[in-house]
Amino acid sequence: MQTLSFWSLVMDGGYIMIPLAILLIVTIYIFVERTIVISRANKDDRHFMDRIRDYVHEGDIESANKLCKKTDTPYSRLIQKGLTRIGRPMNDVLVAIENTGNIEVANLGKGFPWLSTTAAGAPMLGFLGTVTGMIQAFFSMASAGTSANITVLSSGIYQALVTTVAGLVVGIIALFAYNYLVARVNRVMNGLETKTMEFMDLLNEPAK
Repeated sequence: MQTLSFWSLVMDGGYIMIPLAILLIVTIYIFVERTIVISRANKDDRHFMDRIRDYVHEGDIESANKLCKKTDTPYSRLIQKGLTRIGRPMNDVLVAIENTGNIEVANLGKGFPWLSTTAAGAPMLGFLGTVTGMIQAFFSMASAGTSANITVLSSGIYQALVTTVAGLVVGIIALFAYNYLVARVNRVMNGLETKTMEFMDLLNEPAK
């Protein structure tokens, strides 16, 4: 009894499997790399804002800046930008923080367009391989003339459908990776908004 192996399926898919393999490798790389980056960005020091509050109330802005640089997270860079605007109108401080937040979120989203494009494009590549494979199968059958049989046609269709499966697999992986990473970034955004509101409230608190 014959069995199908993964490698034989890949080899039977033809040249269209090469770009699909490249898309899969890049997708996996982006997913792993972005997951690590976002996980680092999502780390939260519970005592960070308490120390910032103490420094600001004491007027020790330099120590607050040093703490932000040492923490080196998206929210600490937001607070650091806000510290540089202390003394200006509150609206100016908020705008500066929001602009920095937009930059941080954009940095976290690097590679996302590739994932979304792969999620949509990989199945299309698979279908393209199927169509070209079907054309070749019917061409082979027509060329065989009276000696054509179901084996000639079924072999070509089998090879053509491999690319459809490969395209769908790559597209599904990219889609799930994209949605997962977007959800993680949204969680970071919520944290940035929370830290922004805490800092703005801090500036309105009376010094102890």
